[in-house]
Amino acid sequence: MRKYFSGVIILALLTMLVSACSGGSSGDSASSTDTSSDASQTSSGQPKDGGNLIIGVAADPVILNPNYAGDRVSLTIDQALYAPLFQVNNGKKTFYLADSLEPSADNLTYTMKLKSGLTWHDGEKLTADDVVFTIDKILDEKQNSMLRGNFIIGGKPIKAVKVDDTTVEFKLPQVSPAFEATLVQVSPIPKHIFENEADIEKSPKNNTPVGSGPFKFKEYKTGEYVTLDRFDNYFGGKPHLDSVTYRISKDANASNLALQNGEINMKYVDPQDAATIEATGNFDMKNYSEGRLSYLLFNEKSDTGLLAKKEVREALSYALNREELIQVAYTSPDYADPAKSFVTPDGLYHDNNVTTYDNDVNKAKELLQANGASGMKLRFIVSGGNKAQEAISLYVQQKLKEVGVNVEIQSMDASAFGDKFTDPNASDYELAAGGYIMGFDPDAYSILYTTGSDSNYNHYSNKEVDELFKQGAGEADTTKRGEIYKKLQETIASDAVIYPIAYTKTIVAVDKKYGGLDEAVLKPVVIFEDLSKLYLK
Repeated sequence: MRKYFSGVIILALLTMLVSACSGGSSGDSASSTDTSSDASQTSSGQPKDGGNLIIGVAADPVILNPNYAGDRVSLTIDQALYAPLFQVNNGKKTFYLADSLEPSADNLTYTMKLKSGLTWHDGEKLTADDVVFTIDKILDEKQNSMLRGNFIIGGKPIKAVKVDDTTVEFKLPQVSPAFEATLVQVSPIPKHIFENEADIEKSPKNNTPVGSGPFKFKEYKTGEYVTLDRFDNYFGGKPHLDSVTYRISKDANASNLALQNGEINMKYVDPQDAATIEATGNFDMKNYSEGRLSYLLFNEKSDTGLLAKKEVREALSYALNREELIQVAYTSPDYADPAKSFVTPDGLYHDNNVTTYDNDVNKAKELLQANGASGMKLRFIVSGGNKAQEAISLYVQQKLKEVGVNVEIQSMDASAFGDKFTDPNASDYELAAGGYIMGFDPDAYSILYTTGSDSNYNHYSNKEVDELFKQGAGEADTTKRGEIYKKLQETIASDAVIYPIAYTKTIVAVDKKYGGLDEAVLKPVVIFEDLSKLYLK
């Protein structure tokens, strides 16, 4: 699953964007007509066209290519640049580039029909060739796509085969209940742009992306903004707004001031700032669950080797108090629910009734002493300006000091933090505050916890866990599959791989002068599913 590590951790994390999300979508087609009777609409009953939208983001995008994007900012911009095949909201598909997806009787072949007349932003036709090309490049080990692992089933790759210009067949090596959740992550990239690129991830063509979404690339100034213009030939209908600008503001306080001054029209808001922003009366405050886990990461591969021992990880966990952490980081239980499982509540087979280590200072001291870890020094990396991360790190520093562990907090800007956190070879820290959104199918979590995975930032390894994930991916019986994932949740919890903190809620402030919010559909990670529906009142 696409990796998206968010919020407390702004990484790609982990887009994973297979989410059963908060806002519902009432249409089966992305091109359905809006029929709201809002007073700001024209006399014909349609929303007005024209105007611009400025969205505040906390960092520069890492890469504008959906095969590689994992950080929140890149994924958010890519959502406007690249159209997906389909999305899932509350268990219901909303088709975008695709028109239908049908499994065969044996569930080993899925036939996808594309809409006819699709085009890329440069006017070239978008066809089945582009879909097959995208899947082939995801599967190509030389191309290093973070999505690759989810297209391997039972050790064998899925095959995408062109039938005609608007039909693709996906051949599965074995039955996979998670296949549709995997496919929902795919936004095709143009074959005619990338077919001769030896290394797509490093291609300069990513700097001037050509997509198929409602807005097309115009300009990017590092550290300042990314601007997109309306794509008049968007298959879902010409977008209402003329342009969308993503203003890069790494300082949260400066960004909040810009929001209140009207320089920014939409942004994520920290719980600590929500009351102040809402009190202005100028914003719609959208508070919704993203299916996100906030957690404390233990880097088992640090150069000190201190956290490689399960007992030491248990000791650190025992020193903490989950309810206190939620109050400190999120100001109120209204914005976060206590977490114990690595699977979020929106996920299949979620079970929060698992082993947990916390609220026992004496046990923490006992384990530390028994394992020769008393008086150890740990390094905690933090994304500066991220209020939740900063609060978590200060709390952890204080609580671990009480059990004889010294914590050095290392603050860095969001981009540097993301690079450090996602670097598989980074060994110069032990602790970090993390967050991820993985979607509804638990197979997606395999990239986080299986041995040797590029997204296994804890560097955790357990052969039993590896085997259970393998079994779960191919088990068609729902009851047996549920048992597998419940065992996985207990095993990972017992191993103290991470310290789960909370299933958090996201707060987005949107200037009240914009309409179409419900039609655009609130979405985890990317704020809105379809920006073409937003309009200026």
